[in-house]
Amino acid sequence: MSGALEGIRIIDVSRVLAGPFCSMILGDLGAEVIKIEHYKTGDETRGWGPPFVNGESAYYLCANRNKQSITLNLKSEEGKEIFRRLVTSSDIVVQNFKSGTLEKMGLGYESLKELNPTLIMASITGFGSTGPYKDLPGYDYIIQAMSGLMSITGEPDGSPIKVGVAIADVLTGLYTCIGILSALHHRTQTGEGQEIDISLMDCQVSSLINVASNYLCSGVIPGRLGNQHPNIVPYQVFSAMDGELVVAVGNDEQFKRFAAVLGRPDLAEMDEFIHNENRLENKSKLIPICEELISNKTKKEWKEILDEAGIPNGPINTVREMFDDPQIKAREMVVEMQHPLIKDLKLTGSPIKLSKSPVKMRHHPPLYGEHTEAVLEKMGYQPDEIKEFKQNKII
Repeated sequence: MSGALEGIRIIDVSRVLAGPFCSMILGDLGAEVIKIEHYKTGDETRGWGPPFVNGESAYYLCANRNKQSITLNLKSEEGKEIFRRLVTSSDIVVQNFKSGTLEKMGLGYESLKELNPTLIMASITGFGSTGPYKDLPGYDYIIQAMSGLMSITGEPDGSPIKVGVAIADVLTGLYTCIGILSALHHRTQTGEGQEIDISLMDCQVSSLINVASNYLCSGVIPGRLGNQHPNIVPYQVFSAMDGELVVAVGNDEQFKRFAAVLGRPDLAEMDEFIHNENRLENKSKLIPICEELISNKTKKEWKEILDEAGIPNGPINTVREMFDDPQIKAREMVVEMQHPLIKDLKLTGSPIKLSKSPVKMRHHPPLYGEHTEAVLEKMGYQPDEIKEFKQNKII
């Protein structure tokens, strides 16, 4: 079976995470992805570590499978011409240069669409192409701070805390995928290409979801809630006898069952706890009762009891515990790939399970410039031309 995006060619001139993560997803779905790297340094993440595995950065490996890597000097006229030739036979360009950079090089969307009117260009920046911050660099940590995310993350009496992964980059990669697939559908209907202007800041603000809506509807500035939910009780971390677990009681019927397994069915009949709004108002009374009762059993015991009662719950796993979980193994969320330098390279699997055009792990995360000559030869360049490009530091 072929991939869902087989026949689509993507030129990826992005670096670090948001853009490469986006293009990796599209590559997983069958698109041909040509990753263009700086002719001297390559993607910055190649040097981010430890850990390194036989010289390859684990960070780089996480977002670059199913791609080919070529090196190119985009500041040279010859390098620009190679790029333009690639664009004429491609469907999508993904780029995350600072706003206006490609335009100054003569490689912006308005110039490239003259060569390829059906081209889709996804331009990822920190703050977008408009507004007073459009020329500022945008990094995930800064976006987490400025977007309000850090102000709601952490304990109420503690410091603001960032999310443990570069969540603004990840979300931007996902939103960019959505934009690209939408633009492809639009092109199918109209024959028109277009530019996608997407920013880390916009994506992170959008992902505040109910917290943003709560503020917009009430005018109340949300604070840090730690591991509690702003609208639902009980919906938080509890300490069992041997560790911590999350219990998420989502409605009144679940609370009745929860009270029963706690050995306190009477709690669900009390006026102060009978409905969620009552529990929210009186959580300072309810939560200590729950904490005391939950502390008397182990995480495993509570998992079995709560699962049997149909109450959403889960232990707080380490990353090792997560990867050892039978559900993760059953869902093939770890994949092994052959790599020229790393034996049995393990990578996180794809969460996209398509029944007719499944994701395939076709190519290992490429070595720096691994496919430069092959791609140029396929474009029609002769061996002596490629040799000259190397001598002149074009590739």
